[in-house]
Amino acid sequence: MFPRTYIKNFISLIYPDLCCVCKKQLFGGEEHVCSYCLAALPHTGFHKHTDNQLTEIFRGRANIAGGTALFHFQKGGMVQRLIHQFKYQKDLTLGFWLGQKLGGTLKRSPLFSGLDCIIPVPLHPDKEKSRGFNQSKVIGNGIGDILGIPCRDDLLVRKEATSSQTKKSRFHRWENVSAVFECPDKQSLENMKVLLIDDVVTTGATLEACALKLMESRGVRVWVATLGITT
Repeated sequence: MFPRTYIKNFISLIYPDLCCVCKKQLFGGEEHVCSYCLAALPHTGFHKHTDNQLTEIFRGRANIAGGTALFHFQKGGMVQRLIHQFKYQKDLTLGFWLGQKLGGTLKRSPLFSGLDCIIPVPLHPDKEKSRGFNQSKVIGNGIGDILGIPCRDDLLVRKEATSSQTKKSRFHRWENVSAVFECPDKQSLENMKVLLIDDVVTTGATLEACALKLMESRGVRVWVATLGITT
């Protein structure tokens, strides 16, 4: 019997693992992203600061307790390539890994201590069935793996489908989602510290609508975290 590592190395010679960003071959110890691209990814460092670009989005709109994004997101950039590989090529192991990376920054920050659970931004059931997964839940599971807290997709649901947000203004994005979410069991949320998760934040309309709905439960405090924030 050959050791498993030998078999894995042999398979990698025929079907090499490639970096999700630059498409060059990965080597021992590298996972999803090569060391060069990993070092070049545009981290925000928001988890170190109470006031940052993400929390500023919600100022005067939703009283969130804190927020962060792992990366700056630019059209055509490295982070877009990563997230598109995850969402549209259905690379769920990459999404989970990205969630773990985000979870690692949260674990190192006292600004995110004492969280009770993670709540992913929900998809409408028809859309989730069509896509096969909820990308926010995959990210949330990765975060939960690092923080040791559950990712709960039963505490916030989307009751109506909405049209694409991509080309809408800030007001029309808010109008599109302001009444589509609900909490099936508000009492179970009382006095909880929850981390609301999405993949990328642009205007924050969807996250704002979710946060405000969660805050209808007594004593709930909401933190927000995303993989990317548009620049």
